[in-house]
Amino acid sequence: MTRTVDQQIAETQAKLARLKTRQKASETRRKIIVGAIVTTEALKDPKIARWMAATLRKNATREVDQKELVGLLDELDQAAAKADPA
Repeated sequence: MTRTVDQQIAETQAKLARLKTRQKASETRRKIIVGAIVTTEALKDPKIARWMAATLRKNATREVDQKELVGLLDELDQAAAKADPA
């Protein structure tokens, strides 16, 4: 059975939508992985902790985001305080 042009367009649009969903999921997963690695390293290294805390405070401007980051910022501040005063 031959598909109409409209059917072919609909199928192609559906395929494009699936590909976009897969791409977004991949991008989100990459962000999660990078965020986890950077956070882990920041909690070990006072210099990275200081940088990350300052960067988050500067760039997380939405109130809902700031509330979500309170605990992490406290941890980062504690890790940054472990730096040698030299």
